[in-house]
Parts: sequence; C-alpha cells; structure tokens
Amino acid sequence: MKVTTLKVSSLATAIAIVSVLTACGNKDNKTEATATKTTTVSADEKIVYVNSDSLLTKYEYFKDLKAKMEVKGKAAESDLASKTQAFQREVQQYQQTQNTLPADQRAATEQRLQRKQQELQAYQQNAGAALQNEQAKEQEALYNKVAEYLKGYAKTKGYKMVLTYSKGNSAILFADESLDVTSAVIVGLNEAYTKDKK
Repeated sequence: MKVTTLKVSSLATAIAIVSVLTACGNKDNKTEATATKTTTVSADEKIVYVNSDSLLTKYEYFKDLKAKMEVKGKAAESDLASKTQAFQREVQQYQQTQNTLPADQRAATEQRLQRKQQELQAYQQNAGAALQNEQAKEQEALYNKVAEYLKGYAKTKGYKMVLTYSKGNSAILFADESLDVTSAVIVGLNEAYTKDKK
C-alpha cells in the first residue's frame, strides 16, 4: 500500500501572495527591473506605481505572514508524516505475520488497513484544503491592508491611480522612476503595522 505525503512549499505561499498584488498583465512581456531609489513625486502627478516585488520583501506584515504560514505548513507536514509512518509500521507488522494468520483474520486485517489508508488520504486532503483556505484568507487580508493603505495614501497625496509593477508580470512596460512611490508606501505600511501590533 502506497500512501502519498503532503508537501507544503513556502515558495508557493510567497508566489500566491505576490500574485494577489500583481496586475493581471501579459506574461509574455518581459521587462527590465529598474533600480528602486527614493524619489519625490510632484503633486501634479496623478498616477503613480508601487513595485510589488520590493513591497513584499520589505513589508513586515508580509514577512510575519510568510513565517507564520511556513510554520503551519511544516506542522501539517510533520503531523501527516507521523501518521503515515505509524500506518506504514502497521502494514509492515501485518506483512510479517500474514502467513501465520487464518484466512478470515487476514481478510479482516486487510480491510481494516484499507480503511485506514483511505482515512489517511482523506486526512491529507482535508489538511491540504484547510491550509489552502487559510492561505486564501491571509492573502485577502494582505491585499485589503495594502489596498486600504494605498486608498488613504492616494487621497492624501492627490493621486488618482496607484498601479502595481512586478518584474515579468506587469501591464506596465515602462514607467518613469519619479512615479515610483514604493519606498514611501513601505515606510507607511510598516509604521501602520507596528502600531497595529502594539
């Protein structure tokens, strides 16, 4: 009997969260990343952008969220691995004694092991689904935090639109660096997050 194990990847979590923040652009358009530097956008500019790659690597809430999901993923993986090992030991025990057992006891044991395997597979699927649901909720919370902050930030600065830019996955092919407000947004988000933690 072969039992599969649950694999949870922190990279997948990061990619999923990045995808929430990036624009749905043409993925065939490859762009060159420009160096992010602190610039001041004039009040006359109505459209600015945020580099979501930089935002995610420097936003403390995202770092904490990523660490939290990695811990939960490892715990789920460890729990499943211990259940799988216990089941495999039971199967090995049966295989060692099956020739000495009467046919009816052998059939009963095989049915019991079959049920256990199915239960283990169902547990694996449920654990994976629960983790994915939690990731989706956390992604939504992350998106809402950033969107809410940007809404207030844009209103304060008089911007009409804040776009997102991500290398290799962006509808923006070119933007003048003077329109990049990433650094200021990161500072503001981190300050807000620090206040929320207190």
